[in-house]
Amino acid sequence: MGIRAFFIITIFSALSACANLPVEKPSGNTDNIQAVNQSTPVQRPEPLELIGQDPSVRLITHDVTPQVLEKDYADVWTRIRNHLVLDRHLENRAVKQRVAWYARNQDYLDRVAQRATPYIHYILEALDERGMPLDLALLPVVESAFHPFAYSRSHASGIWQFIPGTGKQYGLKQNWWYDGRRDITEATRAALDYLEKLNDQFDGDWQHALAAYNSGERNVERSINRNKRANKDTDFFSLRLPRETRGYVPSLLAVAEIVANPDKYGITLKPIPDEPYFEKVDIGGQLDLSTAADLTGLTVDELYTLNPGLNRWATDPQGPHSLLIPIDKATEFKNGLAEIPVEERVGWNQHIIKQGETLSGIADRYRTSIDTIKATNNIRGNLIRTGQFLVIPTSKQPGKFYTLSLENRWLGDLKKEGAGNKYIYTVRRGDSLWTISRRYEVSIRELAGWNGINPRSIIRPGQKLALWIKTPGDNDNSQKPVVAYTRSEEGHIEYTVKRGDSLWLISRRFGVTIAQLQKWNNLTGGRYLQPGQKLVLMDAPALATGA
Repeated sequence: MGIRAFFIITIFSALSACANLPVEKPSGNTDNIQAVNQSTPVQRPEPLELIGQDPSVRLITHDVTPQVLEKDYADVWTRIRNHLVLDRHLENRAVKQRVAWYARNQDYLDRVAQRATPYIHYILEALDERGMPLDLALLPVVESAFHPFAYSRSHASGIWQFIPGTGKQYGLKQNWWYDGRRDITEATRAALDYLEKLNDQFDGDWQHALAAYNSGERNVERSINRNKRANKDTDFFSLRLPRETRGYVPSLLAVAEIVANPDKYGITLKPIPDEPYFEKVDIGGQLDLSTAADLTGLTVDELYTLNPGLNRWATDPQGPHSLLIPIDKATEFKNGLAEIPVEERVGWNQHIIKQGETLSGIADRYRTSIDTIKATNNIRGNLIRTGQFLVIPTSKQPGKFYTLSLENRWLGDLKKEGAGNKYIYTVRRGDSLWTISRRYEVSIRELAGWNGINPRSIIRPGQKLALWIKTPGDNDNSQKPVVAYTRSEEGHIEYTVKRGDSLWLISRRFGVTIAQLQKWNNLTGGRYLQPGQKLVLMDAPALATGA
């Protein structure tokens, strides 16, 4: 028997042996793909090696699609399209509405694709390695629109939107220097760990698992148990869940439908090569991002975008000691890093402690953390001595150079000016941003933005702060508001305090001083007003002008 015939028989035998295994053939048309019964566990077959075939052909196995013969695609969307396995429930109204929304928003999908470009191939590889549905690579579209610095009102962060507690539960380090919830590789690992756990918990039902990822396991479990007791269906669409969650799963299914059939909806998906974008490089210790930028020729923005877990101007001195570097820059970066002496990786300052200084104040001054100063100088506790020398690692560039550091992102989101008139306030002993914001009825965020400081900054007596305060006459129609008041028998004004009132605003409204209000009503300096409280005004000249 010839060698050629031997190989043909060998291959034929191998394929015949697994003829009983279902095979999903790649196809751009997903209408004929049946949804996997998620309540029935599927055994994962052993991978097979095909001898003498096209080297671009490889065998991929998934828990939900037992055996798939796949080519290496030039585009991630084609790869995902050929391996979508979740039933998209296109008959459901919520899914239809979300499909229609995405179909109307080509610009939004373009922005999402641009942000996803550095990350999505890595996510697909991670899903493939675990045998998880490639549909899940689209979950960050729903969670964060693939924005690496996304931050929600519930304090969820990163493309996978971990809240602090869940992040810690799944091993995501969070400190002054670094937030693993935004680290692309670590957060992806944690998200897939969590999704796998939820899928097992809900007996292989991915829609239940996704709902639990959004609203928590207990919410979904309670709803399932409630339906069971009432002899109702327990599929996702039959459950009573929070409003956000009721839209969350349909949103993912809608994105999958758009990816499956872009032409049908008049959508063009921006091509993303199905190939690695970055390499994870071991840097062996703390490194200033300006140094990394010099070694790679990248901008500091590009470095932060690949490494959004970094909060500050450098990597965490306690690790992780790695950076994601574009694959075409990785070799150059590693060679250059090997030639830099350890002491030149970050800047250093020698500080002599002055009387009255604290570790927190020194850390603020040098844009570093208290823990870093203590670790660098072998300090235990928080006591320091006047005249003591400290060695402090510092940034090589001014703070504004690190444009996407946590501090600069905070400041970038804050407005520099407000509505109304500008006032200058001199900080007194005992003041904080919170007490000043309460006193003048502005938010801490506004106050910080107007003064170019972090909302968590500590302010000091004598410091000048700008405030923008809207007063009567600053309305859009330039009409003074009507102030409701009554007159006592003696002819004095009686004013009822409303929610949000302060002595300062009332004094401005009626043309009197705060001291007069305090004197007339026996008020102490730091006392807050309560809604419904009655104030007496002996002399209010502003009333003569119709205030």
